[in-house]
Amino acid sequence: LNLAELQDNESYAHTNIKLKIDEVQGKHCLTNFYGLSYTTDKLKSLIKKWQTLVEANVDVKTTDGYTVRMFCIGFTKQRTNQISKACYAQTSKVKQIRAKMVAVMTKEASTCELKDLVKKFIMNSIGNSISRQVQGIYPMRDVGIRKVKLLKSPAYNPAKLLELHGERTQAGKKVKA
Repeated sequence: LNLAELQDNESYAHTNIKLKIDEVQGKHCLTNFYGLSYTTDKLKSLIKKWQTLVEANVDVKTTDGYTVRMFCIGFTKQRTNQISKACYAQTSKVKQIRAKMVAVMTKEASTCELKDLVKKFIMNSIGNSISRQVQGIYPMRDVGIRKVKLLKSPAYNPAKLLELHGERTQAGKKVKA
């Protein structure tokens, strides 16, 4: 499912979201996040000559028990006063950038629940955070989470699913003492 259709905003057209149906209630399906990926044309439009591509991936467990694998992508860009057209990063710099990417993705994902993490994916706040952190190592452009896979989810809990969709149910009736 395209994110632009979900958000009613064409600026998100390059992202596809996978949703898993957890429960069916009459004509309504209660879905949960299952994955995210950039479209093929977006990935191919980002790749250019005379630059270095840096990719990193990490498996992280969220606070509510979901295990996700995140793939990050980023590209080097020319420095402000650079004359040559090539902006290749040295292997040692690429390793530093990759380590910083893994650290930021782990910190961001392990300190929040899945619904908050999905909001971070949509707003690209993780990509912006990585871009700021690696600026001292090498200037980067188009840093973002290009793919997310849901590896493991906690045991099915209908109450948690209803709470996620904004339909809270009371656990029991009030009793007079």
